[in-house]
Amino acid sequence: MDPRYVVPDGNSLHPPRSSLRSKSAAFALALLAAATSLSACSAKPQSLADYIAAICSAPFRSASPDEAPFLAENASAMTKMMIGMGIQPSGDVDSDFVAMMIPHHRGAIEMARAELRYGRNEQLRRLAQEIIVTQQQEIAAMRLALGEPLPPPVPSPDQLSRAERIDSKSGIQD
Repeated sequence: MDPRYVVPDGNSLHPPRSSLRSKSAAFALALLAAATSLSACSAKPQSLADYIAAICSAPFRSASPDEAPFLAENASAMTKMMIGMGIQPSGDVDSDFVAMMIPHHRGAIEMARAELRYGRNEQLRRLAQEIIVTQQQEIAAMRLALGEPLPPPVPSPDQLSRAERIDSKSGIQD
């Protein structure tokens, strides 16, 4: 750090102007690159859902057959989440925040459920259970803060894992 811009407590007073110019130039370049790639991607008209699904699933194409169902569920969760977060602004920042955060939290819940279905690491499975519980609690808290009704109850993560097990002999879920 340039000593000319440091006050006695060690914090920077002001960065050099050249640093600000280079950061602004880098940001502008990144913005231009993003706009260029988006326009290139949109050469063929497609729905937002198709576009997001393609982005979310592209890295998964080389996955093993064993991992494919897990990755497909995650791509689906991310696609629904991104589409759900694309709201029409209401003019109320708080309502808009909740409208975007609820799909975000639901996406996390769906991804955690996929971990419970396919994951083997007990530590990560416990974390997935915690994610489901905390995200549901946060959705409820956000709705209550806006005076909205609570969503209907859903199974807890341990109930979910029991409910989704398939009886290997009959093929019927418990």
